[in-house]
Amino acid sequence: METNRILIGVDESKYADHAAAYGFSLARKLNAAVAIVNIIEPVIAPVSPMTDTTFGLTFEGTADVTALDMVSAQNQSADSLLHRITQKYGEGLEVTQYTDHGAAADAIIGCAAQFNASMIIVGTHHRSGFDRLLMGSVAEEVVRNSEIPVLVVPLKDDKNEE
Repeated sequence: METNRILIGVDESKYADHAAAYGFSLARKLNAAVAIVNIIEPVIAPVSPMTDTTFGLTFEGTADVTALDMVSAQNQSADSLLHRITQKYGEGLEVTQYTDHGAAADAIIGCAAQFNASMIIVGTHHRSGFDRLLMGSVAEEVVRNSEIPVLVVPLKDDKNEE
């Protein structure tokens, strides 16, 4: 099996940045096409009533931030991240960029299929115990559910090196 199309999952973390550096380096060595993906997971933002007591009057209303505004801001942030990663590591390469919405692991696997990737590269946060129970492990879920090879690139936390 030839590794000629690599999809790299990225987010704003140093772990994803480290995985991106590794993934782009590997892609150059293998002369592989590269795609990067940032997944926007749904955020449920409670909309609570606001009370304005200016001049002793009470006004009940809702926040001006709409779900559409939030999605737009998330998309802009994702576009900015993908652009930064491409500029930082993708010099001289044609890089396909994906932004998707949904559960991270499922969306990464879906983008890999869309890109026809032969390998997925993701970073790992080295979470364990209670943190992992609460936050889950995207890398582990990708490994468990992917039909193509997944390379998990670890980055040890400074606090873990003691």
